[in-house]
Amino acid sequence: MKNKLRLHLLLASLACAVTFAPVRAQTLCLPALGDGESISLSAERQLGDRIARELYRDPDFLEDAVLDEYIQQLWAPLIKSAAARGDLSPELQERFAWRILLGRDRTVNAFALPGGYLGVHLGLIAVVSSHDELASVLAHELSHVTQRHIARSMDDQAKMTPWVIGSMILGALAASKSAQGAQALIVGGQAAAAQSQLSYSRDMEREADRVGYGILVDAGYDPKGFVGMFAKLQQASGLNDSGAFPYLRSHPLTTERLADMQARQQLNASAAAAPSDVAQAMLAARARVLAQSSPDALRAWTQDERQAGAERSEVQQIGALYAATLAYLQMRNMEGADRTLASLTDRLAKVQADKGGQGLQAAPEMAASRWLRLLRAEVAFKQNRFEAVLTTLVPNGPQANLPRPELIAVAQALQRLPQHPWLDGITRQLRSTVQRSPNDAQAWQTLAGLLSLQGAALGALRAEGEAQIARLDWTGAVDRLRAAQDRARQGRLLPGDHIEASIVDARLRYAQDRLRDMQVQRN
Repeated sequence: MKNKLRLHLLLASLACAVTFAPVRAQTLCLPALGDGESISLSAERQLGDRIARELYRDPDFLEDAVLDEYIQQLWAPLIKSAAARGDLSPELQERFAWRILLGRDRTVNAFALPGGYLGVHLGLIAVVSSHDELASVLAHELSHVTQRHIARSMDDQAKMTPWVIGSMILGALAASKSAQGAQALIVGGQAAAAQSQLSYSRDMEREADRVGYGILVDAGYDPKGFVGMFAKLQQASGLNDSGAFPYLRSHPLTTERLADMQARQQLNASAAAAPSDVAQAMLAARARVLAQSSPDALRAWTQDERQAGAERSEVQQIGALYAATLAYLQMRNMEGADRTLASLTDRLAKVQADKGGQGLQAAPEMAASRWLRLLRAEVAFKQNRFEAVLTTLVPNGPQANLPRPELIAVAQALQRLPQHPWLDGITRQLRSTVQRSPNDAQAWQTLAGLLSLQGAALGALRAEGEAQIARLDWTGAVDRLRAAQDRARQGRLLPGDHIEASIVDARLRYAQDRLRDMQVQRN
């Protein structure tokens, strides 16, 4: 995924890069740079779907319930803020995907793609110091999409757009085989547009800064998140970035941007420093380990925990202990995982006592104590203590509307407990989840496992097909849904399966239509 994401970033860099300039929050409707009217919403969405389909197929695409939850908790207020401010129109909100894809890549990167898709590398989550910094990146990228910068770039180069975009897509598709070959495919289109695009791109960056800053502030985040993120870019630029910050290569920091940020830093010099973000330290540690999971890297994370001494803050030690616990799990060293988990629990208890719970319990959906429970359940699952997973996450018995990471973890444990009395209730909750979020591929796949365990073969096959639809894998979806249709036609139905069979027929036709559309686009 590493090469693909970088090439998709080049596509997106027609208009969209993660660099920041300081701005003041604006609530007035300022004029846009262009309307992007020559590129329809549906055409841009199709382009984004085609790119996203390749990302979903890549082995480095990551579905992690914990990190997905964290990103979505930051993302939802930004979407709401953009809509309330009028930056996100109802039509755009309905027609675009608004999906965030995580990439198992240690480089610091995030980027907007056509049609409302955003890519986030784990390396970005690993380096931010607070959720406000991460939210500032998401707000900036959201603004690239709401202002339709990619479509407006196409407007500016209307005569060459078909082959420019075509060559970039071909480069993206070729990336998995040869990054150099893919680079050659896109270089003609990129070079032809580069001279006229540079100035326009700077205007777009300023607009994304302005709009993104307003969205961030109105969503309730600390605007110092923008300042902190820009400081990291400045530091990386000053250290002659070696490749860990990809956007510094395609969009280097200008003197103007640095000067503007220095002025903002002076304005904020008297502001109190933000408190240490314990939850962010834990999730950053998770991102680091998942992004670098080779045997040598895993051993390094465990050694890092052993070196945690007095020179480190409590927050840094907590992050090191979380990383070590997860690394030990990846190495299947359960004794080490138990030891570091116990130390992590003690450290968090100490921080909670020192701060009176502030920062740990004030926001339950983002609290460090919640991430600790989920890690403890993860350890129990790896140790085949499936009942312990349930008692850790739902100690008082099954509750209605479990949060998504807890629901996924409980459902995965129940797949190893075929006679458990919670099966029906958790299955109902998963059904409700996919009804609310039909593009949740992981939830569909987990539901398929529970239905199969209960002998509901037709429902399980349909859920597998829906998971492939959510990943835009039309071939896979047709295969699973056709298998479900064959089963229904053989008359092997349970009570109530006739309705399910009708849904399968409709969804199969939908997937077949999308597959034909995709084949036409390729020809």
